[in-house]
Order: sequence, then C-alpha cells, then structure tokens
Amino acid sequence: DNVKMSMNPFCEIACEEAIRLKEAKIATEIVAVSIGPKQAVETLRSALAMGADRAIHIATDVRLDQEMQPLATAKLLKAVVEKEAPSLVILGKQSIDTDNATTGPMLAELLDWPLVTFASKLKIEANTAIVDRETDTGIDSVQISLPAVITADLRLNTPRYPKLPSIMKAKKKPVEALQAESFGVDLTIVNSVKHVDSPPPRPPGITVESVDDLISKLKAENAIP
Repeated sequence: DNVKMSMNPFCEIACEEAIRLKEAKIATEIVAVSIGPKQAVETLRSALAMGADRAIHIATDVRLDQEMQPLATAKLLKAVVEKEAPSLVILGKQSIDTDNATTGPMLAELLDWPLVTFASKLKIEANTAIVDRETDTGIDSVQISLPAVITADLRLNTPRYPKLPSIMKAKKKPVEALQAESFGVDLTIVNSVKHVDSPPPRPPGITVESVDDLISKLKAENAIP
C-alpha cells in the first residue's frame, strides 16, 4: 500500500506530446485520464506537474495487471471521450505489465475514429494529423483527419522532468473522481489463459566440413533447388 506508483513510460511520452502541442498553441487543454485504485491519483498528479490542465480518475479496485482487460479499459475511455469531446486522444502504445498494445486500437474502433499506432513523429496541420509510425520494416508516414486516436512509441519524444514549482502547482489542479461502476461497463474478464505450452523441441543440428557438403545437404532436404 505504501509503494509509490509511477506512470507507464509510453503514457508519459503521450502526455509529453500533448503538452508540446499546447506549447505550440495547437492544443487548448490537456485532460489526463487514469483508471485504477486511489494510488492512480499520484500518477495523475505527475501528469499535472508535467503540464496537463486537469485530470479524471476512474476509480476501481479491479487489478489492472490481471483483471482489467483492454476492451473494458477502452469502453471506459470511450465514455470519457464522448463526455469531453476532444479532437485528439494520445495514449501510450502499450502497458509495460501485460504488453497487449490493444487499448488504443479498441478505443478507435469503438469511437469509429481514425487510428495511428506506434507514432514516432507527430505534426498537426488544421484538422489533419501527419504521423510517422514505426514498423518492423521502417517508418510509415500516415495522414489522418481529426478527431483521431494515436498511440505513442518510444522515440516520439523524451518526457520532461517536472520542476518543484510545477509539482506544487499540480497539487491545486482539479482531479475529477468517477467510479468505474457508474459508466455501466462490464468489467468481467472475457478471456483467460487456460494453459501455456512450450514450443516443440528442435531437431539437433549437424556440422558439415565444407560449403560443398552444406549445399549437398540442403539439396538433399529440398531446402534449395
């Protein structure tokens, strides 16, 4: 109970990007949202110290790392988005406990909004977002209309460290407390892990004496023509 909670690193990057948009006079207000027990307020105070204007705490005692599944999280966030009517929602690409990386896509689907995941660069022009997203094969540049959902990747920015005056001011910024049950969202677990199997054992390797032996062996096994 006495452990200090810290913000998920990818969500911290998302918060930093929102603050930069406001500093650039693109965003007008930043609302930080967290779902969890009373300790989640500490995380929200960190976001407020970074530069968020106000915060919303959706209170629940459901264990976030085991019992709160991404679909339920997305449904709760959808209700907040419909209430607040933002033009842009920025989330961390994934949590660092379950690593699902599905809350952002599910939220976008529920809202029927455009989505870009794994953002490493963001530029807003009028009602359009131009986003570079990281993939296994390189960088994709994607243009989408707002409102939209974007999930932040590691290289989007480097979050700032709040200074003492900002930390003190954050204590006076408003944090709205709402109960998760008030949203009418079913938090029941809808899937579970029944068992985990090890991959089948690999056959033992062999040693060849020369390149010619290697080629002959590969041809014999139809690995090469």
